[in-house]
Amino acid sequence: MTLKITILVGTMTGTAHLVAQELELAWGDDETQVETLLMEHADLSAFGREGVVLICTSTYGQGDVPDNAKALYAELQAKRPDLAALRYGVFGLGDRTYAETFNFGGRRFDELLAELGAQRIGERVQHDAASGILAEEAAAEWGAEWLKLAREATTHAA
Repeated sequence: MTLKITILVGTMTGTAHLVAQELELAWGDDETQVETLLMEHADLSAFGREGVVLICTSTYGQGDVPDNAKALYAELQAKRPDLAALRYGVFGLGDRTYAETFNFGGRRFDELLAELGAQRIGERVQHDAASGILAEEAAAEWGAEWLKLAREATTHAA
């Protein structure tokens, strides 16, 4: 059975998009179909697609979601759809030098999706740009294990 993964990207500088592209390259094969979608091109229907969703987002300003993710986040908050059928993951990008708001973009999406009934696969990743490890390298390392967990989650849900 083919696993379908939709990666929703919230980004200001393009780093989260690079991470998503890296994961798409690593995951895309005969058993896995991956689609990367910038959040400004997404609406609530993205959360109702077959398969699983990965939120890949940076943090901006005072702990906000990136500009291109604001409309989708606001729509989730306002319409509050029942997402009990959704299985998702979060790869958050941040910089620990902004300790007060570190990785809040990913955290905000994670908390809101959980409130709406969605079930997270694995732990929320909180990549730190100040760590010296490139986000796309960290994602490639993390991605193999998450893919395995996503397969298990969809197998048990079916």
